[in-house]
Amino acid sequence: MRRRIGDVNLPELTLYTGDLEPDGDFDGLELRDLDLSGQSAENARFLDCRFAGCVLDDAALNHAQIADTVLEEVRAHTLEAIETTWRDVAVSGCRLGAVTAYSAQLTRVRISGGKLDFVNLRDADLTDVVIEDCQIGELDLGGARLTRVTLAGCRVGNLDVTRATLDRFDLRGADLAGLRGLGSLRGAIITPDQLIEMSGPLATHLGLTVRE
Repeated sequence: MRRRIGDVNLPELTLYTGDLEPDGDFDGLELRDLDLSGQSAENARFLDCRFAGCVLDDAALNHAQIADTVLEEVRAHTLEAIETTWRDVAVSGCRLGAVTAYSAQLTRVRISGGKLDFVNLRDADLTDVVIEDCQIGELDLGGARLTRVTLAGCRVGNLDVTRATLDRFDLRGADLAGLRGLGSLRGAIITPDQLIEMSGPLATHLGLTVRE
């Protein structure tokens, strides 16, 4: 019997109360209210897992593979997830400080209802990703490749798409306080109001002089 949480169908899970392990194989486990601060799961594999209410301060998930997994109400001041692979993952209600996830691969990932202070996804690959109803301080997508990515109901303090490659990057539901990389916006979808808001920075980027 499988149960659906967000976009993820999970089987019956076994409660896990141990530590994270480098190169570990975590399959069909529920990690609930665990303090995993400072632990390493580098090169680990997570399949059909659920993290609920866990603390991941200074944890390292570098090069981990995370599939068909749910993260709910997870908290971390800093989290390393360099070159991780995320596939069919739902992330909800998480409060994360600095997340270092450059060169990661995200496929069919939904991030909803959380607070993210700084997310480094430089040179990452994002396909079919939805980020909704989140408050984001800074989202760095420099050099990333985005295909069918949506920001919906999000407030973003600063978005950087410098050197990014965009294919249907939907920004219509985003409140963007700051934007860098105007020259890389080809392939983005915006509203007329957003275009007006960008007119000043666009004019500066293009070297235009606007006079009455």
